[in-house]
Amino acid sequence: MKIIECVPNFSEGRNIENINKILDAIKGIEGIKVLDYEHDKDHNRTVVTFIGTPENIAEAAFRGCKKASELIDLNVHKGEHPRMGATDVIPFIPVSDVSMKEGVSIAEKLGERIWKELKIPIYLYEEAAKTPERKNLANVRKGEFEWLKENIEKRPPDFGDKIHPTAGATAVGAREFLIAFNVNLGTNDLSIAKKIAKAVRFKSGGLRYVKALGFEIKERGIVQVSMNLTNYKKTPVHKVFEMIKSEANRYGVSIIESEVIGLAPMDSLIDVADFYLKLENFKKEQIFERRIWE
Repeated sequence: MKIIECVPNFSEGRNIENINKILDAIKGIEGIKVLDYEHDKDHNRTVVTFIGTPENIAEAAFRGCKKASELIDLNVHKGEHPRMGATDVIPFIPVSDVSMKEGVSIAEKLGERIWKELKIPIYLYEEAAKTPERKNLANVRKGEFEWLKENIEKRPPDFGDKIHPTAGATAVGAREFLIAFNVNLGTNDLSIAKKIAKAVRFKSGGLRYVKALGFEIKERGIVQVSMNLTNYKKTPVHKVFEMIKSEANRYGVSIIESEVIGLAPMDSLIDVADFYLKLENFKKEQIFERRIWE
């Protein structure tokens, strides 16, 4: 059976009523299964993970994007996480019997439709990118909504030619599995989180396949190293965690906790268990509770 995953990020993490309206729009498409959603007040962002077939996945993503454009005004949006759109990103991830080429095709068609029907400009990114520099989302989103609404002609979208006045712009693409992984530190010193993020991210000379930023979690009086791990097989989660722990020790700071946002491939978590439990050939059959979609 052909299965593809979609993980849209919406710029709303505080208004539960609006978050539910967006979720309802996605769930309203027959054959779509929402696996997970997480909202964060400090980041003011919600990440939704759902799966379906190539025939219905784009329709669900479009409905979610449309509803978000009706409910979210970026002119008044504030949050720690970078964003340029009410629906900030829409990535498609092949899961079963779906090629990356098919994922790119879905992204392209959806991007064109969003511009034509919703007048939200679209940037194609990751595997759908038309130029090498747009494979990296950070390049596409640089300056965020505030910069784009004044300078969009300096960074022409792949679909569209002007910013949406309230919903901004959206990045649509196709990619492999990504793990959103955060580590919370026992300090309120944001400079420490930023220094550790710089040390660990590949762009600054750190670990390959790691993107990282330092954020302040004001509600809790702590700071966070927030990461995207783009290839967990070549740079496993435990390797990233151990480097952050080592860097934190340099500053005399403890790690409070770590968290995965959204879902993660089971074998990535098995690798973590194998490393920390010092087991050999730890297998998924040894996990007491598993959630499998059939």
